[in-house]
Amino acid sequence: MQTPPNDLAIPILPSRSVPDTVAFYQRLGFEGGPHSFDAGYAILRRGALELHFFAHPALVPAESWAGCYLRVQDVDSVYRAFAAHPLPGQGIPRLEAPQDKPWGLREFALVDPDGNLLRVGQVLNQGRA
Repeated sequence: MQTPPNDLAIPILPSRSVPDTVAFYQRLGFEGGPHSFDAGYAILRRGALELHFFAHPALVPAESWAGCYLRVQDVDSVYRAFAAHPLPGQGIPRLEAPQDKPWGLREFALVDPDGNLLRVGQVLNQGRA
């Protein structure tokens, strides 16, 4: 089924502190902030990527199962932009280097301070993924 180009899925991820989450993602090049009607909700954008966050003060980052996949056109440029703001390669938060995966994607992982896992990837071979 062909989907109209304006259809879009937007992840809504938990945040222990919306202001801290906004500051973290702004360092990575996202714009936006807390919603004007609800300071416990934030909308952040980086180009065509959009993430929403809701306040969840009781969240335990090491126990979080929240995450999403962001498919991009140039995964290496997104990785370089994120890596310009050094994060460790292990623990929470962390930034893992891009790898070519056997399922036809090149991807990297970002785990934010709240334990949200963002996999960011691009299709390597249009016929495979």
